Amino acid sequence: MNMEFLRKLPIPKDVKEMYPITPEMEAVKKARDEEIRKVFLGESDKFILVIGPCSADSREPVLEYIGRLSRVAEQVKDKIIIIPRIYTNKPRTTGDGYKGMLHQPNPDERPDMLKGIVAIRDLHISALRDYGLSSADEMLYPENHRYLSDLLSYVAVGARSAEDQHHRLTASGLDIPVGMKNTTSGDLSIMMNSITAARHPHTFIFRGWEVVSKGNPLAHAVLRGYADFTGKSNANYHYEDLVEVNELFNKFGLEHPAAIIDTNHANSGKKYLEQVRIAKDIVYSCNHNPEVRKLVKGLMIESYLVDGAQKIGDHVFGQSITDPCLGWEKTENLIYNIADTLK
Repeated sequence: MNMEFLRKLPIPKDVKEMYPITPEMEAVKKARDEEIRKVFLGESDKFILVIGPCSADSREPVLEYIGRLSRVAEQVKDKIIIIPRIYTNKPRTTGDGYKGMLHQPNPDERPDMLKGIVAIRDLHISALRDYGLSSADEMLYPENHRYLSDLLSYVAVGARSAEDQHHRLTASGLDIPVGMKNTTSGDLSIMMNSITAARHPHTFIFRGWEVVSKGNPLAHAVLRGYADFTGKSNANYHYEDLVEVNELFNKFGLEHPAAIIDTNHANSGKKYLEQVRIAKDIVYSCNHNPEVRKLVKGLMIESYLVDGAQKIGDHVFGQSITDPCLGWEKTENLIYNIADTLK
């Protein structure tokens, strides 16, 4: 094999024993999981915001952001459920570049997966323990999910991973919402096949075990826009797109149609300030059509302390080192606007 085996990493069970959660934290997560579950099953009309930095690159600014988010979450809790976006794995189109805190707990230093495992668990623990917010992360590597499985209330499967069999089958064994993004080419049938696979039971290999999954009824669509054959960004958050996705759920025979709409990526053409307008447009569509309102369970928003993005090494506290994000003032105003205008 053309690879060097550096060291054997600890298994998730051992890491959880070294960095455990308390019964109080477990109870908070259980209550949030149930509240979120009701939304995806159509038993609650609360609106979900999966919101936070494009990538969680550093502990201190991320926790500063989550602290502010927790105070807003308390103010809007009657209408909105806020799930902090703490994405510690970063997919790369070509495979090169910064791959997230799991790989590099310090973006200025070389990759260290052992330190990364500890760092991402510590960050998710802090969000739950100190602010009462169980969080969301991307399942870039299915075999790593169990390092955080007792802390997460939401999992996203990215546009490049949604067609992968291992991701689909792993999602079928989770008991929290798993969002399947449409592919970068925009093919909605692939996304719908992913959701169907995740909702069905399966027998497969997971972390060296033969396992049987029960199927995950909380698997759902995430619309993130797409690029056409010329590389031009195209949106799929418009009213007509939402109606089409609702019809696809019926066509595929899937109960409880559910979608989260990503306001950035190809939907905004990576023009991060457009997220405010896009979010308001989606809320308008929800208010216009009860069926769209039932379908759209919430939004995915990229937001941090400081507007825009920086290069690795610039060290602007709370500014993204990957995709540009909304700054805090715009984020706070947008959350309150959604709470005020959503029917």
